[in-house]
Amino acid sequence: MAAVATASGQQQSDCSFSTLDSGQHFQFQNWMIKADQTKKAEFIRTAEKLKNQLVNIEKDKNGHLYSKKSDCRVEYSTLEELEHKMTNNRKAEKAKIQQQLAKIHNNVKRLQQQLKDVKPTPEFVEKLREMMEEAENAINGFKQEQRLIYEELMKAEKTATNELSALQKKIDTWALGSSAIERVFKLPSGKIPVDKTLQNHLPKEVIEFERFLQQTGGRQGGWDDYDHQHFLKVWTKHKGKPSYIEEALEFLSRRTKEDIQQHETWYQEFLILEERKKESIEKWKMKKEQEKQEILKQKQKSEEMLKTENLQHEAAQKQKAEEERKKQQAAVEEWKRHKEIEFTMKQASRQKEEEEREKKQQKERQRQFQLKLLLEKYTRQKEEQEALQRLEKEKREEAEREERKRIAAEKISKFQERDLHKLELKILGKQAKEEEKIEKEKRLAKLREKVEVHVTRDPSRLYKPTKGWEERTKKIGPTDVQPLLHIPHRAIPTWRQGV
Repeated sequence: MAAVATASGQQQSDCSFSTLDSGQHFQFQNWMIKADQTKKAEFIRTAEKLKNQLVNIEKDKNGHLYSKKSDCRVEYSTLEELEHKMTNNRKAEKAKIQQQLAKIHNNVKRLQQQLKDVKPTPEFVEKLREMMEEAENAINGFKQEQRLIYEELMKAEKTATNELSALQKKIDTWALGSSAIERVFKLPSGKIPVDKTLQNHLPKEVIEFERFLQQTGGRQGGWDDYDHQHFLKVWTKHKGKPSYIEEALEFLSRRTKEDIQQHETWYQEFLILEERKKESIEKWKMKKEQEKQEILKQKQKSEEMLKTENLQHEAAQKQKAEEERKKQQAAVEEWKRHKEIEFTMKQASRQKEEEEREKKQQKERQRQFQLKLLLEKYTRQKEEQEALQRLEKEKREEAEREERKRIAAEKISKFQERDLHKLELKILGKQAKEEEKIEKEKRLAKLREKVEVHVTRDPSRLYKPTKGWEERTKKIGPTDVQPLLHIPHRAIPTWRQGV
């Protein structure tokens, strides 16, 4: 008995500890849920703050860039149109995504509604399977579409980043005096103002070259374009040998030999100074490149220092977070120990309540089982009675169908005999009409043979009186001429009447 009591106590202890562990797990889950809710609330507050900042930035942008009073309104109009177009595209894409999410939400909602009232039938299981497949296909299709869009956006972002990096490098390579030098190089050679301010920024060789051009008449040595080009053509053809002068005099009839020699001396000095200028510019570029490299190194060094400071700050933040986590864990452990004591005190009464509730549930299950048996018996009897009624009804309907078939067969045979008799009478009447018609044709043929007259054609006979008229005039004698009001006709024989 002691062993049994010990085993029973140990079993109750294990049960209580397992229940305690499940309770602790449930409480820990609640704590995690609260922490997640706190994070969500913090995220929502941050999102609202960023949204307000975005609204303010939009207002500033519209006030400064897109204002009608702005001096650069024409330049920013293209940017404004592009922004409106991209905004409309984002709104359309947002509406499309919301529509797809609403469709997925409706599918999942309908599936949840169906799962609340589960019926163990093959049709219901097939319907659930179709609804699950539809929801899964919609979710997978949405994921695939968004994945493709995300990949395209990543490619566009990478391209934009590369372009911005190249543009940043290009901007870094520009020097403060490069714009001034480029403006000097692009001006006509006869109009180059070499002032004192620009001399402080330009190399010595460049200043000498520009002063030489000012003093000697520009890049053509005071000659016009036509003479200078012919000079270059002939001089280049002879590679600067003295033999070029004779041919040059043929093309340049307005120039003398001394003018050509002086122009050659000027051109050689021009080439030397121009080459020095190019070399000095290359050296200047190399110097600027070295200065740029130094600036980049200093920038990289400052970035590394900033990165180190950020890493140290992150490490300090992590350490602080770890200490906070340990404090929270210690508080959670203390809370757990407190809850364990409360849970142990409530477990006994709760277990007793569960036993009583289990007994009540057992009685309720037995009562429902008995009701179920009675319902099944009543349903089975009702189904048998309905089956007998259906069988009797089918037999009665079968007898009625047989009776209708017999009556229909009798009526059909009567109708067939009547139709056959009518058909015979019709055929006999038709035959009698045919025979009568043939007899009539024969009589007509005989009469035609009897009355047929054979005479010769005499047109003058048309104007002569007939024999009958002559006989009549003989009997009546001569009379006064009277208007002809009636012309007698021959009588129609009886055999021709009605023909």
